[in-house]
Amino acid sequence: MTHDLGRRVVLGGGLAVAGAAAFSRSTWAQAQTIKIGMLTDLTATNSAGTGKGSVTGATLAIEDFMAANPDIKVELIVADFQAKADIALSMGRDWFDRQGVDMIVNVQNSAAALAVADMVREKDKVALFTSPASSDLTGKACSPNHIHWTYDTWALGHTTGNALVADGGDSWYFIAADYAFGRALAGDTANFVTKAGGRVLGTVYTPFPETTDFSSFLIQAKASGAKVIGLANSGDNTVNCIKQSQEFGITKSGVRLASLLLTIPDVHATGIATAQGLVLSEAFYWDMNDNTRAWSKRFGARMDGVMPNMIQAGDYSAVTHYLKVVKAMGVAKMRESGRGVIEAMKATPTDDVVYGKGIIRADGRKIHPMYLFQVKSPGESHYSWDYYKLLKTIPADQAFRPMSEGGCKLVAS
Repeated sequence: MTHDLGRRVVLGGGLAVAGAAAFSRSTWAQAQTIKIGMLTDLTATNSAGTGKGSVTGATLAIEDFMAANPDIKVELIVADFQAKADIALSMGRDWFDRQGVDMIVNVQNSAAALAVADMVREKDKVALFTSPASSDLTGKACSPNHIHWTYDTWALGHTTGNALVADGGDSWYFIAADYAFGRALAGDTANFVTKAGGRVLGTVYTPFPETTDFSSFLIQAKASGAKVIGLANSGDNTVNCIKQSQEFGITKSGVRLASLLLTIPDVHATGIATAQGLVLSEAFYWDMNDNTRAWSKRFGARMDGVMPNMIQAGDYSAVTHYLKVVKAMGVAKMRESGRGVIEAMKATPTDDVVYGKGIIRADGRKIHPMYLFQVKSPGESHYSWDYYKLLKTIPADQAFRPMSEGGCKLVAS
């Protein structure tokens, strides 16, 4: 089986010099080139929330780094791995073994990310997971060769689940994508619902990615009598669930939808009139402060006005921190050990214009606040992409699962 092994986005360059000097400069330039591979979804269910926007986020980080460090060239290789773990592994091995890639970023799919985590540990390389959600990546599947950057199923369930139970949503039925992500998100959220005094009346797992018609699952969920239908899916699947629930009058009947992984491109695709009132969790909002607005304006200029979500901002944040650390340790030293790079990244506080200041814990969890938002009504929205109102900020030290509860073998008992 053969796969398209991606396309290159090469940033940087230099003037050619004749003769032996040209060879010498070429050899030096190659040694000073950092190669980053991005495995993402360019065409399918989750492409709006990752895909081109993730490429743009990483590209902006690379451009900012190279503007400050013109002696170091950075090459970004991008591939669509079709949300399949075997293809992600095939591409990743080829990148590391034959193409000189130093780090893999994004990996939009929890099953693929768990497989890539094993591979980078085996090869002593680096993976920065900005897009997958499974909290196992910093739990039983933690590793000294990867960092989980943006969010996870524990943080989403903790933020949204607790808020809705406290607001009267004390009985739940889950519609979950049938793979690692959906099972982890439904499971983590269910734990928070029950701990808060709520009940889980049932869960149905939908085939991924082939399910597009969710009507029978929604009717089943409504028939359960649950006050809240928890959508443990993402991207187009979540958008379809929201639209179809409106078609069947489910939300008008008083049942609430909990979109456990809903980001701003999904809200845009759903339409604010349909999505209004939905409660969701994100780690980033483009309109949060002057820094996020300025960066998002740069992003939007390359994305036909589309604003970034937490994943695409996470790609910028993760690549920025990685390049900063590699610069400090030196490209040659970086190539000696991926584990050494991760240790240096953990030892260096994070700081960027999209996420602000943060840290990376021993279990590989990048720490920052999480935010509970509600989608505005059309009358509350006053300008383009003015979609969220902030309900609650969960501080960084409370937003993610305590290390003592994760079961990560990197954490001393």
